[in-house]
Amino acid sequence: MITDETLAKGQLAPIIKAKDHNGVDVDTESARGHRPVVVFFFPRAFTTGCTREACAFRDSFAAFQSLNAQVIGVSADQPEVLRDFAEKYGLPFHLVSDSDGSLRKLYQVPRSLFGLLTGRVTYVIGRSGRILDIFNSQLSWTEHVNVARKAIAAEEADAT
Repeated sequence: MITDETLAKGQLAPIIKAKDHNGVDVDTESARGHRPVVVFFFPRAFTTGCTREACAFRDSFAAFQSLNAQVIGVSADQPEVLRDFAEKYGLPFHLVSDSDGSLRKLYQVPRSLFGLLTGRVTYVIGRSGRILDIFNSQLSWTEHVNVARKAIAAEEADAT
């Protein structure tokens, strides 16, 4: 259900059930109670900022794995474009096509730059399924990774 309210820290994150760029099922509900999830929405594959952001997640993928975190990138690109993007840049995580905009609506991702571009927002979801952090920045491409890692590491530290 979509309301006029925006998603906030502490709320249960919406469930994503989709196929990734390789046709593999992605279901964030199965992660609840077991592992954190990072969902990063990016405007368009192969553009400068999106490539830098995706490669920053790739370069930090081992750190996310050590935190047992699942990483999911979401854009409006078609699955075949996302497949080419993942192949060209060696992206080891799920990329999900949101060509109909339903996931952006579900996550209430705002448009940016005078409403001309789709937003670049990262949602960090804890083991409980609740949102730990939200980072919204069109231009701070690599900071999305830093925010996600810090939020997950902080939750892990609090659990011990």
